Amino acid sequence: MKKFLFGLCFGMVLSLAHAQQETPKSIVERYGQLRVKGNYILSQYGDTVQLRGMSMFWSQWMGKFYNPSLVKWLKDDWKITVIRIAMGVESGGYLDNSFEEKKKVYAMVDAAVANGIYVIIDYHSHEAHMNPEPAKKFFLEVSKKYGHLPNVLYEIYNEPLQDISWHKDIKPYSEAVIKVIRSNDPDNIVICGTRQWSQLVGEAAMNPVKDSNTVYTLHFYAASHGQYLRDEAKAAMAKGICIFVSEFGTCEYTGNGTLDYMATQAWFEFMDQYKISWCNWSVSDKEETASIIKPGAKSSGKWRPEDLTPSGEFIRDELWIKNGPLLK
Repeated sequence: MKKFLFGLCFGMVLSLAHAQQETPKSIVERYGQLRVKGNYILSQYGDTVQLRGMSMFWSQWMGKFYNPSLVKWLKDDWKITVIRIAMGVESGGYLDNSFEEKKKVYAMVDAAVANGIYVIIDYHSHEAHMNPEPAKKFFLEVSKKYGHLPNVLYEIYNEPLQDISWHKDIKPYSEAVIKVIRSNDPDNIVICGTRQWSQLVGEAAMNPVKDSNTVYTLHFYAASHGQYLRDEAKAAMAKGICIFVSEFGTCEYTGNGTLDYMATQAWFEFMDQYKISWCNWSVSDKEETASIIKPGAKSSGKWRPEDLTPSGEFIRDELWIKNGPLLK
């Protein structure tokens, strides 16, 4: 009887240990604290990391989707490993309603942490360098609140416009904001926007910011931006910087027009080749090509197949194929 009980208990211990080994790890448990080395993002354990996920739409216009249930749905059903929180700054956003916009951001960051995924806190502005003090105040608060967590990345300037200077405008702004972040958080990655709607990464590569844990944003819309922009990215990487595609669309740069599957696939192949992380634009039910869901879809997720737009179907398939094996 004692031998039987011992055998039974021993078997249960082995089964429990095996079950614990088989329990899927969250992506943050798998990769831990991220860091930049040359052209790549590395995990805490030294392996190369490529994050893939979704970008939210401007928070002041699609606030209904800024809820924890949606984050869980995108993690479970879409297999995202990163979500970008696009806090609108101008046009009725943070500058006019700082309390409400921060409340949305904090709810989404907390949900991302609870679900074990990475989260980009995006200062979604086209003119941030013209008014740096609100950005510094925001990132001082955010880095103090979340800087101890490995989940967080800071995107400090979404899309600087075309007719400004990297050297005189964007870089000085970026270094001022980074200094504020680093006062609370020496470890987490900062994402810097680049000139011409975050396309001219070559300029940044020739005169990078003074921070070793920084990546540079490349945005593209596949039907409008092709090989010439990939060449820009390759030339920039040859100078040693790391690129992060924090926003891209499957369509034209307007967010509308043609859904170009072949052009998007060429970008997927390029990003996979160089292990470039990405977020797709966007979680929205606006009637435009870039939206992943149709008007009337639930704000909490739980979408039916018929709720997805063609772009949504395409992106979800890509996430399942590429991220699915990581999350088993």
